[in-house]
Amino acid sequence: MPRYRLTLEYDGGALVGWQRQDNGPSVQGVLEDAIEKLSSERVTVHGAGRTDAGVHALGQVAHFELEKDFAPDRIRDGLNHFVRPAAITVLDAAVAAPDFHARFSATRRHYLYRILVRRPPPALERGRVWHVVHELDAEAMHHAARALVGQHDFTTFRAAECQAKSPAKTLDRLDVRRAADEIHIEASARSFLHHQVRSMVGSLKLVGEGKWRARDLADALAAKDRSRCGPVAPPDGLYLVRVDYN
Repeated sequence: MPRYRLTLEYDGGALVGWQRQDNGPSVQGVLEDAIEKLSSERVTVHGAGRTDAGVHALGQVAHFELEKDFAPDRIRDGLNHFVRPAAITVLDAAVAAPDFHARFSATRRHYLYRILVRRPPPALERGRVWHVVHELDAEAMHHAARALVGQHDFTTFRAAECQAKSPAKTLDRLDVRRAADEIHIEASARSFLHHQVRSMVGSLKLVGEGKWRARDLADALAAKDRSRCGPVAPPDGLYLVRVDYN
């Protein structure tokens, strides 16, 4: 039974997230329907990250198995035909090792959050950035972010409905930099808690506004208390950029 690995990009604006749900189209559901149309087989597609509604992907990874053999190019092109009109694209399809698992074999996940800092609202990037009308201090945000790097109990930055067994995670990277009229926040870790990136971004925005100091962010982390988190950033600006494997 061949196992196939997909690399995907998608615009999450019109999707209810990765996971199959009854309240609208999901990435998983659209892919499973497309695979059935291509192969006449009903399968389960496993993703590397369960992105929320409105969250985008530049390099999501998924896998599934089929009874029949298909050339990878036929998988890629066939799925791109059948996923339409959903804003999902299969960038690459390949035969994977029998023990490959998109989620459990991943060694690191990389996310990007984009904040557009300007008075006029976006037109072309609407739904793909967090629009902030007042200036933010990217240098202060980057300095404050140092406190979150490393192994910590991230209860403060964890959604109430998070199903992870432990709030302890190791954050390998959290960088903030200016990119023209945007601020980019890049986060890397083996895995993240539910809403962890958006929660950290929302709190870093308070630092950028001057409402919090770096010490306030460190104290919020140390409190291990969800009520100490800043407002959670919207999903619009969040992208799953890449997933690493050995």
